[in-house]
Amino acid sequence: MDISSPAAFVNGGLLRMHLGRRVRTVLQVTQSDIASAMGKSPDGYQLVAKGSPPVPLSSYVEVVGVAENENTIQAELWTNFGDTFDASSYDQLCQLANGEFKHLFL
Repeated sequence: MDISSPAAFVNGGLLRMHLGRRVRTVLQVTQSDIASAMGKSPDGYQLVAKGSPPVPLSSYVEVVGVAENENTIQAELWTNFGDTFDASSYDQLCQLANGEFKHLFL
């Protein structure tokens, strides 16, 4: 595991706090093509992940990459998370990882 460049856990609302840095989030995919995927973040924001999504792409996918702007991630790594996922729990994780327990995550 490479720990030299950790990726912050983010949801759509937290993405803007990490512009230009490595982040990770889970998207509920609504649309995809060979160069990107669009979807809903755990807190309901519409996000775009640029890159080459895996084929086939599951309903939920974790994306790790660099936050380009408040709604776009340049993806480096894609991981299919299947067709069911508890987005609410992941959203809570993001809140904790950027709040009082930040020191445990980065």
